[in-house]
Amino acid sequence: MAKKQFKAESKRLLDLMINSIYTHREIFLREIISNASDALDKRYYASLTDSTVGVSREDLGITIAADKSNRVLTVSDNGIGMNKEELENNLGVIAKSGTLNFKQNLDQDADINAIGQFGVGFYSAFMVSSKITVITRRQGEETAYCWESTGADGYTITECTKETVGTDVIMSLKEDTEDDKYSEYLDEYTIRNLVKKFSDYIRYPISSMVTKYEPKAGSTPENPDFETTEAMEVLNSMVPLWKRSKNDITEEEYATFYRSNFMDYMPPRKVIHMSVEGQVTFTALLFIPSQMPYDFYMKDFEKGLKLYSNGVLIMDKCGDVLPEAFRFVCGLVDSPDLSLNISREMLQHDRQLKIIAKSIERKIKAELSKMQSENREEYELFYGTFGKSLKFQMASGFNPQAKDLEDLIMFSSSKEKKLVTLAEYVDAMPDEQPYIYYATGDSMVAMDRLPQAELLADKGYQFLYFTEEVDEFVARVLDKYKEKEFRSVNNDDLGITVEEKDLTEDQKTAQNGVVNFVKETLGDLVSQVIISKKLKTSAVCLSAGEGVSFEMERYFKQAQPDSQVVAERILELNPDHPVFEKLGSTMMSDPVKAADYAKILLVQAQLMAGIMPEDPQNYADLICKLM
Repeated sequence: MAKKQFKAESKRLLDLMINSIYTHREIFLREIISNASDALDKRYYASLTDSTVGVSREDLGITIAADKSNRVLTVSDNGIGMNKEELENNLGVIAKSGTLNFKQNLDQDADINAIGQFGVGFYSAFMVSSKITVITRRQGEETAYCWESTGADGYTITECTKETVGTDVIMSLKEDTEDDKYSEYLDEYTIRNLVKKFSDYIRYPISSMVTKYEPKAGSTPENPDFETTEAMEVLNSMVPLWKRSKNDITEEEYATFYRSNFMDYMPPRKVIHMSVEGQVTFTALLFIPSQMPYDFYMKDFEKGLKLYSNGVLIMDKCGDVLPEAFRFVCGLVDSPDLSLNISREMLQHDRQLKIIAKSIERKIKAELSKMQSENREEYELFYGTFGKSLKFQMASGFNPQAKDLEDLIMFSSSKEKKLVTLAEYVDAMPDEQPYIYYATGDSMVAMDRLPQAELLADKGYQFLYFTEEVDEFVARVLDKYKEKEFRSVNNDDLGITVEEKDLTEDQKTAQNGVVNFVKETLGDLVSQVIISKKLKTSAVCLSAGEGVSFEMERYFKQAQPDSQVVAERILELNPDHPVFEKLGSTMMSDPVKAADYAKILLVQAQLMAGIMPEDPQNYADLICKLM
């Protein structure tokens, strides 16, 4: 019996398979089960056209047997089997896909899903096995064959006996070491968990012998007596929830599936069940949680969806199919267009994944828009939980796709005192209103009391409350909505025309004198001192020019204390306020006291703008001095 060598530089590839490509060796069982499922598919398909095959779908299945004493794990199926030539072609050449050839020869309309392949996936078993024996008998043939290999040194094929059609993959596990406990794959608990994790939705039963502890005959609750029994039990559920018709699934079934698979005790706020056929065919079952995950804003949080190919788990968290804007969504994607081969670990499906991600992004946005218009209360609950996440994504790196999310974000308004969309705000604007106004602050009460807000109220213009640091960055990224620019109430130009009073030359001279005195007193603490056109009852306010706002300055200072990002400071004086007149008269009689007044007015303006004075003690001393 001569040992044959692998072809096509298989020694190097096999070494790569065992040591490099697969990052988690537990997936070997997924690969072997997937291959068995393919063999069952082939035999079932053959039975549809050949009455001599003599099996129905109910006759087909997979069995896992663990022999702890001999350290042997066997996966058996009663699928199509292989003859000698197929063994040579499928197992003699690594990365040769018998399943691929089978699918290529099928009628395009055939109802068959071959989810794996003999070849690359099969050899993953060498990660845990010192020797692999394959005993197989082809449908319609009497002779069985035994393929055996200990790895890259080659393989042998000999005739043998096998009473039934199908294939047994017999894996002799490696000896345990201090770091690697290969015997764990013989444990009933481990086998059950791996089947549940990776192969739960294989559409044929996967059975294994399980140990049960049951009451003995005659046992009573008062005098319990148990015995250990063993019985074959099906380990997989076989029918994925997402493969069923949406009309046949109850809300409770969705909620139960979500809670058990995504570790949440609350039901989801929204379920999105979608099926797509086109460039890429896939089914997605998506959930919007009712509450934020505890680690959502931690650096270790990992977004992504479970990725399946025909019910077989490829990846537990595939971030490539979930857009960053909707990173709070959890769920799964199942696509027959993602083949189960080496690429499940190396993700060689960039094109398919991008198509899936774009489709999922459109669907999530559409469903959120629908919730916003048809179930506003539910949407506002969602927005209270994840609205900040949407805004962070819009502001992140001045995202060019921010416009795609602009209709989903909401802010409270000064008129409504409730959340409104940008569309609702703009639709309610008077025709002559030039900008979308906003104020920033910690509370709506504080923003309502801003001196600059008085003029807006007089004109009947409402403004948006920006209560989160990210809000103004969103406004800067969007720049405008429906051709209306965003403008902070702290901006020196609100675009509102105010009727100016007719002043005599003496009055103008007096006003200019006060302005020049205050500017000379304050020096570089302000860039300008001007007569305000927006103040009504307040004596003073501080405005920022174009560019950096006070809010952005505060943000950068918090992030980096030595930040050089500074907003322009424009001090606006109200010439109709008694303080202005007092300042003018004191300027002539007591210039030192007038200078103190000017400094106090600046600090008051800073405080109203949310800016802490650099020297609070000096401000307190000035107040005490004047008192």
